Amino acid sequence: MISLVPLRQGLQRKLNRRDMLQLSGLGSLGMMLPEAAVRAASVNHATAKNCIYIFLCGGPSQLEMWDPKPEAPEEIRGPFGSSATNVPGIHVGGLLPKTARHADKYALIRSLNHNTTSHDTGIMYTLLADSSPPSNQAYPPVRSDHPGLGAILRHTLGESSALPAWVTIPRPFTTGARFYKGQSAGFLGPAHDPFFLDEEKKDSLADKEFEVKTLQPLEGLNVDRIVERNELLTQLDVTQLAEATASRRYAQYRKQAYRMIASSSVREAFELKREPRRLRDQYGRNEYGQSFLLARRLVESGVRMVNVFWTFYGPDGCQFNLWDNHGSDMPKVCGGPNRGVDMLTHDYCCPSFDLAFSTLLEDLTERGMLDDTLVVVIGEFGRTPKMNKWSGRDHWGACYSALLAGGGVQGGQCFGASDKQAAYVKDSPVTPEDVGATILHAFGVSPEALLYDQTDRPVRSSKGSPIAALF
Repeated sequence: MISLVPLRQGLQRKLNRRDMLQLSGLGSLGMMLPEAAVRAASVNHATAKNCIYIFLCGGPSQLEMWDPKPEAPEEIRGPFGSSATNVPGIHVGGLLPKTARHADKYALIRSLNHNTTSHDTGIMYTLLADSSPPSNQAYPPVRSDHPGLGAILRHTLGESSALPAWVTIPRPFTTGARFYKGQSAGFLGPAHDPFFLDEEKKDSLADKEFEVKTLQPLEGLNVDRIVERNELLTQLDVTQLAEATASRRYAQYRKQAYRMIASSSVREAFELKREPRRLRDQYGRNEYGQSFLLARRLVESGVRMVNVFWTFYGPDGCQFNLWDNHGSDMPKVCGGPNRGVDMLTHDYCCPSFDLAFSTLLEDLTERGMLDDTLVVVIGEFGRTPKMNKWSGRDHWGACYSALLAGGGVQGGQCFGASDKQAAYVKDSPVTPEDVGATILHAFGVSPEALLYDQTDRPVRSSKGSPIAALF
């Protein structure tokens, strides 16, 4: 159980992984910096109320997923071919036949680019939605950072339920001890940090009856006793602590934590056992499919933004960035294959994505949620046009792809174009900050909307320009 004791002041210091979990585990309890003001400009045609942001950790191949080149030489196009979609003229990778049937629901961006092939830097660029941050130090988060998108949306639009406005599943994105920037509220303060599930590093969402440990009362307590204690603390606040600023702030966080723990609707939002077994099977009985289903439950219950990080941990806890499909001549690691093409066709990669993502689009559509829910699929960069000697592809930032669906985005289109080898941008270049601005645009937040940092200095919500043609 995460402590409810607020952290001390001094939030300029670096935050390690334990700090982040303490800051965010129960409604981001901590000593908040002065509230920053926002002046949000109105944006026409904004329909998004929620966002599911899917990050494919390691850098998914644009050629195998969103920008196949069937006319290219074999060493460029790869062995999987392409799938014709339900939109004439648009093809996706041959490993995504189910997703291909829903192209009328999504738009492809085929002209993303930035200047790095480093995982760390590419992750920071993408999660911060900024390819020119003040510092190239990708980790750990510090309180002077620009806020992550979930924090900007929470601060600008507020909360719509007892649930946190920003949730990360199934755990924060780390590589070893590296806890990447873009997963905190930065200078907006810990009250806007995400709620992290921090599930154990194994396939823990596959079959078990999932529950959030931080929402469970301590041993010997139940909800009724928590209610009684909260009433007593409220009386103490009124009679003894009314003039103490720190106490008033602490009371705000305690109230938020109490609201989450005492609310049956909050607990129920995380209970996958409430979903029909048939639907759970359709999403896929693995961590990824169940994470997608949980994301849908959370946005349906009022969570503003859900980050889903797709990485792989073997039963021994060993991390394996499966979308980083170089291939290798080394023995198999973490229980995974060691050739690039085998990684792509493994159960933990394209087949599971195709099943889970196509089901997510169907589920959102059937529930009438797609217009309100922006879905983003992205990674830190793409892969080299030419396959290497291990039948894999290496890091490539000069041209790659992303997908947006729902939230006012017009499906059945491609924005931008790559050259004949998906190596370089041919038309309409897009940067990570443009993607960030586009996400804000979907919610009606202009990139010119001002945030105010700890020194009351005005800062744009985004350096980018929204891709208005997508809407």
